[in-house]
Amino acid sequence: MAQSQSLWKRFTGSQVFWPLVALGLIMLFNAIFTPGFFKLEIKDGHLFGSLIDIINRGAPLMVLAIGMTMVIATGGVDLSVGAVVAISAATATVLINPALGKELIASDKLVQDVSATPLPLVVAAALLISTLCGLWNGLLVSRGNIQPMVATLVLMVAGRGIAQLITGGQIITVYFTPYFFIGNGYLAGVPFTLFIVAAVFLIAWLLTRKTAVGMFVESVGINARSSFYSGISEKNIKLLVYTVSGICAGVAGLIISSNIKSADANNAGLGFELDAILAVVIGGTLMSGGRFSLLASIIGALVIQSMTTTMYAIGVPAMAAQAVKALVVLAVILLYSQQVRDGLSGLTERKGARS
Repeated sequence: MAQSQSLWKRFTGSQVFWPLVALGLIMLFNAIFTPGFFKLEIKDGHLFGSLIDIINRGAPLMVLAIGMTMVIATGGVDLSVGAVVAISAATATVLINPALGKELIASDKLVQDVSATPLPLVVAAALLISTLCGLWNGLLVSRGNIQPMVATLVLMVAGRGIAQLITGGQIITVYFTPYFFIGNGYLAGVPFTLFIVAAVFLIAWLLTRKTAVGMFVESVGINARSSFYSGISEKNIKLLVYTVSGICAGVAGLIISSNIKSADANNAGLGFELDAILAVVIGGTLMSGGRFSLLASIIGALVIQSMTTTMYAIGVPAMAAQAVKALVVLAVILLYSQQVRDGLSGLTERKGARS
């Protein structure tokens, strides 16, 4: 009995507990009010259903949340990820279709599988420019000593202008089937985006949990000055996390543009920075920095996407989505407040004493 209570206490004290509770409540709501929500079908060897849609559509946000988690863990924030998504998408689509939005026509039929640049170079170029964007943010924060919100706000505002310059102010449409596989393909019956998220998570987890980087990130977030006197390079750690955030935004841009088969510099990744921050907060990472959990942030992203999918399934207008997210933010703030935690801890202890 004592061992089971100890395990339960450890689980309820972990960062994944409350995100799992939130996700479980959304799933319970769907089980009651959304008929067929959990129905899965196999068509042409591929799994289809609402749960698969949540994973597929939530993949860009999950990738962004991984990078944002490391940034927030240092006590910073990256407001530019949505703009970097647009830059990545614009770079990739322009390299595939340099016609700047004009349809490629041959014999009165749309030419399929046309790309002006080999796919590996397209992906490499999009990730390279995203890395440079993250590096720019990192330099402003770590070397320029500019507040993270102000430093990343620069690229948040200028980024969409850069994306507009890349696309010539047009919506770039691509007709290259291999590129579509990134955001629409299936592997072993499940969306390929799931494997992309798993790969990004694995790399980030190995970096932060199998090396000293994770400890350094948390140390900088808890007390940057003490970290400096302990021999930890605060500037290099901040430079690293903002660069990683830029790379994650680049990956998200590739997924989004391949999914919709185009790039709109005005709308690609619009508002994603707020969703990514919310996913990290739901995952229990404090905005002041310190302890973090990549898995909890991914679950937080799934909570947001599940909530969005649920609202659409029950017919809630898209305009009301922001209001619902605001309620979620309020609930998260209350759950992570010290007063509520103390109350729940006291309730658990009294329950254990009675048993």
